[in-house]
Amino acid sequence: MKKENENLLFLMWAAALIATLGSLFFSEGLGYTPCELCWYQRILMYPLVIIYGASLLKKQISLAFPGIVMSGMGMLLSIYHYLVQKVPALEAAGGSCGIVPCNGEYMNVFGFITIPFLAGIGFIIIFITHARLLLKQRNRQS
Repeated sequence: MKKENENLLFLMWAAALIATLGSLFFSEGLGYTPCELCWYQRILMYPLVIIYGASLLKKQISLAFPGIVMSGMGMLLSIYHYLVQKVPALEAAGGSCGIVPCNGEYMNVFGFITIPFLAGIGFIIIFITHARLLLKQRNRQS
């Protein structure tokens, strides 16, 4: 495996690890109870640490393929969750989300950085980096 590809895999693994540790800090460290949409985002993010870690250790990009699917789904879910928090027309959809309403904001830095925003950034970094890696491989094969 080329060093550049290895660096991209490391970036994806690091982004997934940071997002996973961040979500655990919010829930276990600060005591924030995750809403239903947050749980779904966690279900999509946590395995990415293992997927990209295994791909990095074995130096096989093909092992990481499920990551682009999961990060794409997570990205869309995070965007939807963020819109539920920030768009008044969608805010009502998050009120009956479960024990903790999905339109609630435990944190709001600078008026726009919320927990779903942070998760979305993580998923976007992973998705775009993985797509770049796949395009590089495809161009090399052509």
